[in-house]
Amino acid sequence: MSAAIPCSRAAAPRIALRTTRCQRFLSTEAIAVEATPAALLPRKRETPILRKTLSEQMHRAMYPHLYEGGSSKTVAPRRTAQPKIQKPIGSKWAPAMREENVYKTLSEQFGVPIFKPSALNIKKTCPNPVAAVTASQTTLLDPTGARTRLFAKDNPECARVGDILLVRQRTGDPFAGVCINIRRRGVDTAILLRGQLTRVGVEMWYKIYSPLVEGIEVVQRAAKRARRARLTYMRLVKHDRGSVENVVRMYLRQKAALGTADGKKKGGAAAAAAMGGGGKKGKGRGKKR
Repeated sequence: MSAAIPCSRAAAPRIALRTTRCQRFLSTEAIAVEATPAALLPRKRETPILRKTLSEQMHRAMYPHLYEGGSSKTVAPRRTAQPKIQKPIGSKWAPAMREENVYKTLSEQFGVPIFKPSALNIKKTCPNPVAAVTASQTTLLDPTGARTRLFAKDNPECARVGDILLVRQRTGDPFAGVCINIRRRGVDTAILLRGQLTRVGVEMWYKIYSPLVEGIEVVQRAAKRARRARLTYMRLVKHDRGSVENVVRMYLRQKAALGTADGKKKGGAAAAAAMGGGGKKGKGRGKKR
């Protein structure tokens, strides 16, 4: 082979591969190495130049005595360990220091016993949080517990579906109707009453623990116990009870006669008038026989 071989940038790796495989011609291998350009040869890794960062320059300016030896390494100032100051613990804390849940080291440092935090178990402190919150709210809204007993299932004299109830409100006229549903939901316990206003069937939901409800009274109890939890069939014309105004008026008269309405009969007459009935008769109506 000739001594001078034209070698371009693209042909140099190809020639080097061929000469490496052919181990017989050492001269060819030497020529290929000489013909390879310097750009294709592996370069030696240069040592990176250490540049001083801004923090190192500021540290050098603040602490020049640490760099007197000419060392370029950043030397952080060492902090001397301060001895812990122990305060004497009084004799009155001696029984408390004998307990197991006391930090000995911290207690000696501050001079008083420091107890370890106890791991609280919610199941032990409050096994049923929902029932506890419901009981607290019920006690707050019904301090006497009269409404709770009126709709409690374990009370034999409780109000049931089919009874005629009278609900008095702080704002507005009282409303009376047949109870066709009792929804027991703790504090959100509500009743559904069905009555008539101007010959139109009306149903009203009332929250028994609502602050707007002043009182709930049982006007008349059902003759027989209902065999259903919800008397929705009373919405039909066949089973509709209709207006209960006469029953409520008679109940208020009996209540006023017994003196249970604030000890005066005028209270019963006013309540009857509020329900829509005239309490007094005119002088010219009818004659005594």
